[in-house]
Amino acid sequence: MSEESDSLRTSPSAASLSENELPARPEPPGYVCSLSEELVMKAREELQEKPEWRLRDVQALRDMVRKECPNLSTSLDDAFLLRFLRARKFDYDRALQLLINYHSCRRSWPEVFDNLKPSALKDVLASGFLTVLPHTDPRGCHILCLRPDRWIPSNYPITENIRAIYLTLEKLIQSEETQDGFPIRIKAVHVVNEPRIFKGIFAIIKPFLKEKIANRFFLHGSDLNSLHTNLPRSILPKEYGGTAGELDIAAWNTVLLASEEDFVREFCQPDPACDNILGGALLPEGLTSDAQCDDSMRAVKSQLYSCY
Repeated sequence: MSEESDSLRTSPSAASLSENELPARPEPPGYVCSLSEELVMKAREELQEKPEWRLRDVQALRDMVRKECPNLSTSLDDAFLLRFLRARKFDYDRALQLLINYHSCRRSWPEVFDNLKPSALKDVLASGFLTVLPHTDPRGCHILCLRPDRWIPSNYPITENIRAIYLTLEKLIQSEETQDGFPIRIKAVHVVNEPRIFKGIFAIIKPFLKEKIANRFFLHGSDLNSLHTNLPRSILPKEYGGTAGELDIAAWNTVLLASEEDFVREFCQPDPACDNILGGALLPEGLTSDAQCDDSMRAVKSQLYSCY
């Protein structure tokens, strides 16, 4: 049965609703693939994504959300749900759990996610703390450039930097080409000009990281030639020994600010109460009841990798 006929069959009229019934959610907009043939092949090989089954898989996840998490306030758009399917290689159960974790993380850290929109972070964007380089690397990965030295603590709290990072990640994953993790997969972290103490701290932390994550960190110090063996000079700005001109933060800031309405719709709307959003049977590990909601949700902060 088509989605259109299913919608007509299950959507009651306003007059037929009782006081306790909620109107059926409108059918989400249809999906139009924007991937190149090369990326379609890559998705098939790496993510087990089959174009001929894609909409069937999305509908299966959508049905699971409606059945198992009817009060979960989430988008059910094809493109949105595809992010979670791709992040978990089209395993329905794991994709659903990741979707729940994602919303748990957002609710557990209101100081980061509430009112998350570009206009609220103009000071961070203007400081040059972060930007996205205009060119991708040879694998097609976007390059997020963070410059902690641009942060002046007296100007704004550190949580504003974290908000700006999440804002940027959310914007990047709107593009299908980036959706091979949740839907961000961090391929590598290159650190340059780090102080010696950072190397010592990282040496202590490294044994506690998953091997594949630890192996994605590269500490270059002041050796830009080492950096260039991983990232070609042609895509790097002059500040990092590249040939792509001066580092320009204005272009990415403009992209973010132009997305204001999208973020207002997604992050600036009132949410239902905690216990109405997450069903106990599907809560992430460690979350139990509404009585423990505030404390247990905070524990999710240490597990943000489950979300991003």
